[in-house]
Amino acid sequence: MKTQTARLRRRDLPLTEMALALVLITVLARRWIAPTFQSPAVSHWATVFIAVCTQAMPFLVLGVSLSGLIAGYVRPATLARILPTRTSLAVPLAAIGGAVLPGCECSSVPVAARLAERGVAFPAALAFLLASPAINPVVLVATAVAFPHQPRFVAGRFVASVITATVVGWIWMRVGKTEWLNKELDRHQHDHDASSWSVATSTALHDFLQAGGYLVVGAATAATLQTAVPRTVLDRVAGSGPLAVLALGLLAVILSICSEADAFVATGFTQFSPTARLAFLVVGPMVDIKLIALQTGTFGRRFAQRFAPLTFVVAIAVSAVVGIGLR
Repeated sequence: MKTQTARLRRRDLPLTEMALALVLITVLARRWIAPTFQSPAVSHWATVFIAVCTQAMPFLVLGVSLSGLIAGYVRPATLARILPTRTSLAVPLAAIGGAVLPGCECSSVPVAARLAERGVAFPAALAFLLASPAINPVVLVATAVAFPHQPRFVAGRFVASVITATVVGWIWMRVGKTEWLNKELDRHQHDHDASSWSVATSTALHDFLQAGGYLVVGAATAATLQTAVPRTVLDRVAGSGPLAVLALGLLAVILSICSEADAFVATGFTQFSPTARLAFLVVGPMVDIKLIALQTGTFGRRFAQRFAPLTFVVAIAVSAVVGIGLR
């Protein structure tokens, strides 16, 4: 586990360095860049981009700080002791239990692995992995702020995410096979010499470097879609019914936005129906490119090849059903 985390950090550093270099170049060249922003299109892009980033950043910082404290001070065995031994009951309780442990999806993968190592039924650990980034208090508060005076989005996200996590856990309980898992899962090595505070700070830094970069990419993509893509195209896709739900679900997979920030990006897709935007909020914390990579490294390639498509299909179906109540 320590080796895997170090490998992830090394991959984060170039993204951070590029972001800092871009900021420095922008500051030094502001005299020549400023006239460009007089263009209505560029001005609109910058407004959307800055709005998404500034609104989401406080929640991102809060989320990674809490995930670091959890990694450093909360033992997975605490949850293992309160879950029932019967797997069919442990799955929904583990999904609901995700509400009490704030953290982004990056931290949910290693926490789920540690839960499985400590004796929690693997389907229950998977339900926790899916639910925790989507229904924890930080994410729900961020969703409420992003959609003011629209509590239906908060309720819809909570209900759809819990149902999706539970259904996926139950399906895996029936069809999942141990040979699909990485055989080294139960032999992760932990850094027993590191202090709790050291683990907390290093985890928070790792999550921030990773999630912060994806937030910038997501905000830029949302701004670009709103600015560069002709409104007629967005209107055509947005008005395509089921295709619109699938389109935003696939976009959530590609953007890989941190769950503390995705609601602010979803508010920019004003042409799309509430159901389509709900699918974006439900799919994102459960299936995206960075999550698939993390799951592959933790549980194995054969696991990820089956788990990610299953989760995506269930999340889209549940979002379509729950979304009926948002209309």
